[in-house]
Amino acid sequence: MAVEGLSINLATVRQQYDMRQAVEACLKQGIVAIAPWRDQVHKIGLAEAARIVADNRLKVTGLCRGGMFPAADANGRAAAIDDNKRAIDEAAALNADCLVLVVGGLPEGSRDIGHAREMVADGIAAILPHARSVGIPLAIEPLHPMYAADRACVNTLEQALDICDLLGEGIGVAIDVYHVWWDPKLYEQIARAGAGGRILAHHICDWLVPTTDLLLDRGMMGDGVIDLKGIRAEIEKAGYFGLQEVEIFSQDNWWKRPGEEVLATCIERFRTVCQSNSRKSA
Repeated sequence: MAVEGLSINLATVRQQYDMRQAVEACLKQGIVAIAPWRDQVHKIGLAEAARIVADNRLKVTGLCRGGMFPAADANGRAAAIDDNKRAIDEAAALNADCLVLVVGGLPEGSRDIGHAREMVADGIAAILPHARSVGIPLAIEPLHPMYAADRACVNTLEQALDICDLLGEGIGVAIDVYHVWWDPKLYEQIARAGAGGRILAHHICDWLVPTTDLLLDRGMMGDGVIDLKGIRAEIEKAGYFGLQEVEIFSQDNWWKRPGEEVLATCIERFRTVCQSNSRKSA
């Protein structure tokens, strides 16, 4: 029986499986929705990845990732735009719900975060017509401020939605609880995103205390401090009932466990600590 409402971002089991193996493991446990990373797709080839998705009637909740727009010179910015257009085409080949954008940080040697954010908006504007033409929504994923320098200078839902409002249709946000749970404006901005039809994805994991690595020590849902049920309730109140996508980077814990155990735990925790009370009782 299929596990309804759950998707697995394949980063969660990237140390155990390639994409083909990950799909097989997911299907054995009734998981029929995935979100691969581009390097995982490239490893087996786009045509083969698309065949696997189609043959198994998988839902692809997103392709990770595009973005990384800021660069020190025009050539670097142009290269990023070209790569993002390729990513859009890959997402289309996989029939993905969206292309997730991790927008990029400051170019090497720069201290001008304002200019970096301008380059992000300009870069998205440059690729948006192509995304619209092939029917792939772009999902800006705001990252926790600790990544502002090197990974994403867009760090709150409010910032991401301001870019969406500037650029119009075909763009929205990926709400990753790991990055936004701390924001005092979170619920206000979730409501804003819902009102504008901008919620394209909902990523889940947990924030551990203590956190031993700022990139590779995400927690399994229920092991940390994030109010997963509360955030989900606000997302549903805003009108989004799409799948919850587990995305865990865990070099010293979950990446070292058998993949079958990781997936089984994802299912159990999704059912027990991630669903809003209203949905569980429905």
